[in-house]
Amino acid sequence: MDKFSRTDPPSQTAFPIDRAGIPFIGIAAFATAVFALLGIAVLALPGLLTTLFICYFFRDPDRVTPVLEDGVVSPADGKVIKVERLEKTRFTEGPCQKISIFMSIFNVHVNRIPFDGQIMKIEYYPGKFFSANLDKASRLNEHNAVYLETGNGQTLCFVQIAGLVARRIICRIQEGEAVVRGQRFGLICFGSRLDVYLPVDAQVTVAVGDVVSAGTSLIGKLT
Repeated sequence: MDKFSRTDPPSQTAFPIDRAGIPFIGIAAFATAVFALLGIAVLALPGLLTTLFICYFFRDPDRVTPVLEDGVVSPADGKVIKVERLEKTRFTEGPCQKISIFMSIFNVHVNRIPFDGQIMKIEYYPGKFFSANLDKASRLNEHNAVYLETGNGQTLCFVQIAGLVARRIICRIQEGEAVVRGQRFGLICFGSRLDVYLPVDAQVTVAVGDVVSAGTSLIGKLT
């Protein structure tokens, strides 16, 4: 039987919501209440639906992470849109394996650490807001690159990339911090993408079209 662990304490509510969503939910709920009190049903109903959708978007379900010594888990929910070997990138010093995961507005957007290690560097780049499923999004969109060093001295990089609608990347970890696989570390608001750069000799265990879940789905193995 496969073994699993909890890297974060379980939530104390039946429908946990990330704290980043509270202001959005509050504004939508307040506007809905005003419309309802004024008897403007044509606006109150859409307001209610919008409030419920924002609650749904910022949901933060508990997850269990598989206990695999060399396993790399997905940092995001979504669909794998690209798996490729690259000889050189902005985020690696040499050849690497790149996995791109696209998150639609219907996916959970809380991001999780893919592997145990220490955060060596975090680099934020302001940029544009092309649709996150386009190749140029990796280069031109606003993004936040996190570099992690494993206990064996290998380096992984995972990059939060803003999408067409997204205007806020949230990263709650700091340089020098020790992290564990499956741990929550941030999110991107309203549609986005996450690119993972693995060592060139890593074994990739997903293919284009696969649907993955943050902290739960295995996307690769380090050698």
